[in-house]
Amino acid sequence: MFETPRYDRLAVLLHWLVAALIIAAFALGVVMVDIPGLSPTKLKYFSWHKWLGVTVLALVAVRLLWRLWRGVPPAVTMPGWQRRAASVTHGMLYLLMFAVPLSGYFYSLAAGVPVVYLGILPLPEPIGADPALKPVLKQLHLTLVYTMLAFVVIHVLAVVKHQMIDRDRLLQRMLP
Repeated sequence: MFETPRYDRLAVLLHWLVAALIIAAFALGVVMVDIPGLSPTKLKYFSWHKWLGVTVLALVAVRLLWRLWRGVPPAVTMPGWQRRAASVTHGMLYLLMFAVPLSGYFYSLAAGVPVVYLGILPLPEPIGADPALKPVLKQLHLTLVYTMLAFVVIHVLAVVKHQMIDRDRLLQRMLP
């Protein structure tokens, strides 16, 4: 039996932590928009959703810097088209892990609602309330969220394929 080259512990931790936070933010986003009116519960959920987004943004920045500094383990053997597809998918996921929270942040600001991380730390307000920009940023945020969902599904399906069909131990690289 051969040893599968693995990601280091911090890379694995950041991968699964960011994944869990993105799932939580998505689920909370789906729930909160279905709550009618502006109830205290809905406002609380919006705050939590923003805090999750800011946390994802910070952790993804750390994750990307760590990846650039430490590199990645050698790729498993696969056809060139699969390697290119994996590269595009990972690139899009990183881009979206930045774009989704940033679009939500700017949407919140355009709506005239500042983001105060954990109810303690007010984030900068590079733009003010803008009624014309608000619907554009809302639609952008939603489009990016569902684009990310599509790439997450592609990512998970590729992992399942590698695990169940190719049996190349790709998943073991990212397991704790």
